[in-house]
Amino acid sequence: MKTIKIFLIFAAAVAGFFFSLINGSVDISPAQVATEFFGGGTLDETRRQILLNIRLPRTIVALVGVNLSLSGAILQAVMKNPLADPHIIGISSGAGLFGIFVMMVVDDAGALMTPAAFVGAMLAATLIYLLAWKDGIRPIRVILAGVAVSAFLGAGISALLIFAGDKVHGALMWMVGGLSARSWQHVEILLPYSIAGTLATFLAARHLNVLQLGDEVATGLGLRVNFVRTVLTVTAALLAASAVCVVGLLGFVGLIVPHTARLIVGSDYRLLLPSAAFLGAAVVTISDTVARTAFAPAELPVGILMAMLGAPFFLYLLLKEL
Repeated sequence: MKTIKIFLIFAAAVAGFFFSLINGSVDISPAQVATEFFGGGTLDETRRQILLNIRLPRTIVALVGVNLSLSGAILQAVMKNPLADPHIIGISSGAGLFGIFVMMVVDDAGALMTPAAFVGAMLAATLIYLLAWKDGIRPIRVILAGVAVSAFLGAGISALLIFAGDKVHGALMWMVGGLSARSWQHVEILLPYSIAGTLATFLAARHLNVLQLGDEVATGLGLRVNFVRTVLTVTAALLAASAVCVVGLLGFVGLIVPHTARLIVGSDYRLLLPSAAFLGAAVVTISDTVARTAFAPAELPVGILMAMLGAPFFLYLLLKEL
């Protein structure tokens, strides 16, 4: 039964992918998309360019939903906190602060963005651990420390954007998270880190299951808890950093999607991780398509839509935990 559920989530991700390709100011039918990819192609040159060089790279970049969902799922297990999310606890802000700094000082920062953002994400995660640690990790301390770190780093981002002037184009879009004007260059930046991080996460499914049993039980079962927690945090930071580099501070995906996947398939990470990955891809691609078409010709950044969905969900979970 759970296998069928995972297949249905995968089908939703595929549907979201094609939903993004066919919808926009220029009509392109599903049959024309299928023919273009698998047949001889029936589109005129204008529509072909729109499909292949505007909508397709943007839709592939929307797969950052996979990165953010897996990052959130990892953090919720590692930090023993169902409210953990790379955006809420400040990891995305750390990535963003270092990413913007590199953008300011390097003219062509494409290849350096993700490594710099990864360093920022790791420093933020380390700071959160240090602030939250008191005879072990307590979930409420993680959230309080994360909110404080996120606010501090957010102030740093705002300061950089003020001093940056025209060097940081589309600063507002980047702050709220959006996929406007994403190109094949962004795909090239994103994919290597996404593939590496996703594979590492799937390989760690058994370790994540053991961590759920508690540190003492996990140690008794032979798991090197501190080492595994560190490696998983690094993986979560890499996934979050690569997402921040290409779409900005897109929030709440890592919170909403893992919880929804958990309700559908349960807490076994061998099932939860692929479910969260497929569901994350579906949520971001569909949300982005709705955001850019609902108010056409104006385009709403997808981060605003995710915040409208995610903030009430976060408050619900917070009240439930307290």
